[in-house]
Amino acid sequence: MKKFSVEADKERVKNLYKFEDKARNAGYKLIAGVDEAGRGSLVGPVVVAAVILPEDLYLERLDDSKKLSAKVREILYDKIVSAAISHHVVCVDIDEIDTLNIYQATLVGMKRAVEGLEVQPDLVFTDAMKVDFDEIRSHSITHGDALSASIAAASIIAKVTRDRLADKWALAYPGYGFEHNRGYGTQEHLDAIEKLGHCPIHRKSFNPVKSLCNK
Repeated sequence: MKKFSVEADKERVKNLYKFEDKARNAGYKLIAGVDEAGRGSLVGPVVVAAVILPEDLYLERLDDSKKLSAKVREILYDKIVSAAISHHVVCVDIDEIDTLNIYQATLVGMKRAVEGLEVQPDLVFTDAMKVDFDEIRSHSITHGDALSASIAAASIIAKVTRDRLADKWALAYPGYGFEHNRGYGTQEHLDAIEKLGHCPIHRKSFNPVKSLCNK
């Protein structure tokens, strides 16, 4: 097992600021990162977070939330929220997802998350999705949660927020394994839907839930 090195981690995290550094060299001061969690889930809201980090902030182990353990995400969540210039989290509920479709609902969530920041940024980095913000420049970065410190921080906030919701769903709707699958279409979850049917937080526009609702 590779031994953790603080110095190596500092260098790795420093590299996560390459997009932010380039933007600041171009004259941008306040840079927000935006990311979502739960876009591919079969249940619950899609959670979107926006965050503005101080320049060159070092947060040990900062990375794409998918690469981190739940314990490390929780630790980083507290550090990000404490250190951020501003952050805001939005939940786009299942009614909007089913009405708009998940892509459009995520776009709506990203705009709301940025609008909800106490300090408005002059540049927004998004993970892969191109979003047009009123009067604010934006830049889409493919795999941005692994390449940009701001987007990585937003991905952690969104992921931790949604996982906490999933733990509550597991208690409210037992049998679906939400504490394990977080609402994603694992075999455990699909088998539970087949056995129990859908529950109130399932997205009715998503298959196999949609097929069950139309029976």
